[in-house]
Amino acid sequence: MSLHLYNSLTRRVEAFSPADPARTTMYLCGPTVYNYVHIGNARGPVVFGVLADVLRRRFGTLAYARNITDVDDKINAAAKEQGVPISAITDRFAAAYREDMAALGVKPPDLEPAATAHIPQIIAMIERLIEGGHAYAADGHVLFAVDSFDEYGKLSRRDLDEMLAGARIEVAPYKKNPGDFVLWKPSTDDLPGWDSPWGRGRPGWHIECSAMAAAHLGETIDIHAGGVDLQFPHHENEVAQSECAHGGRTFARFWLHNGMLNLDGAKMAKSVGNIQRVHELIRQHPPEALRYALLSAHYRQPLDWSDGLIEQSVRTLDRLYGTLRDLGDIEVETRIPDGIEAALDDDLNTPQALAELARIASEARKASADGTTDVDKARLKSDLLGAGLALGLLQQDPAAWFARGASGEDDARIQALVEERIAAKKARDFARADAIRDQLAQDGIILEDTPQGVRWKRG
Repeated sequence: MSLHLYNSLTRRVEAFSPADPARTTMYLCGPTVYNYVHIGNARGPVVFGVLADVLRRRFGTLAYARNITDVDDKINAAAKEQGVPISAITDRFAAAYREDMAALGVKPPDLEPAATAHIPQIIAMIERLIEGGHAYAADGHVLFAVDSFDEYGKLSRRDLDEMLAGARIEVAPYKKNPGDFVLWKPSTDDLPGWDSPWGRGRPGWHIECSAMAAAHLGETIDIHAGGVDLQFPHHENEVAQSECAHGGRTFARFWLHNGMLNLDGAKMAKSVGNIQRVHELIRQHPPEALRYALLSAHYRQPLDWSDGLIEQSVRTLDRLYGTLRDLGDIEVETRIPDGIEAALDDDLNTPQALAELARIASEARKASADGTTDVDKARLKSDLLGAGLALGLLQQDPAAWFARGASGEDDARIQALVEERIAAKKARDFARADAIRDQLAQDGIILEDTPQGVRWKRG
């Protein structure tokens, strides 16, 4: 079976293959780094991280970008409240985000562009939009003219009147149309700003992602992913400004949107105040159980988040790690079973993949109980580890899992350092990579290079 994905743009499941067989491209909207992220913000990185691995296995190459929004009014407010530069806020919470995602088993993206590093590209894109008649300067602002793009609304499938009625639209006297959105806005002396043809200012949120995606992935990308709450206005505006800036060329061939997390029947959101932060959850529960819980429902569906779901995930992993332990120390070459690949090829069906993982574990338990040969046990252990590998599960030693009561927080710290070392090596920052290796060695942590990546264990 070939990979099939639900495309929000066409509202149907379609066979996926990259436009360029030599380079698959994917962009995921990343965090605005002014505070710790909540567990709902982690669903996209977890599930689309699984997809990134699938794309690499299917097509051999992937350029995967997940951005950092490091200029935003919320960041400005936090910096002003604490009396520090915005970089003090953004550096701290970007690092915390990476650590939290690593604890959940999320691998670093290939590219992590930051908005403030792309101001020239943002300004250049805005200039093209003005030259093409798609944007205009007014009262120190530059705005995108939604009337200039006939297909505005094609992603969210709503007409402009409906979108205006259902969104929080800033009504300003300098707008030609109430739906026109800001590409550039002026900055007072107490706010971060950059020189531009329209005066000192800063970019609007939407233009940042368009400019970063184009700079690193090209004018047309294969997959753009993010939460369904971003479909309008953020993604709708990305489509409009990108396609207008690039002569009408398609911005993203596939749009993938993950559903929201619900807590006590309401969407988890900072504005509602019903959030659970990843930074706190990974210190209260085994991070792998949180990852399992995030994968337990299909990514497009809402997920009811609760302590009960976490506890159930812990019990399930107890059973799975117990099965691995009972299979003994048989050395195996890990392979991902066909049933797991088929489930993931079916629009990233992680619930079906978890069911297949459970089936393999059940067969392995029977094998351990009835005296099956070591050859069969090795096959089952390979399948069990391979199924876990595809989902980012079961990759630690069973003894470490069952000793988590004393070391769960330390495990997250170690994994974060391992992921940071991998990223440093990829960036050719070998001094930092060596420093992390030495630090882990001093802590008695042994790194093992395997065909599936770097693993660690306590010496």
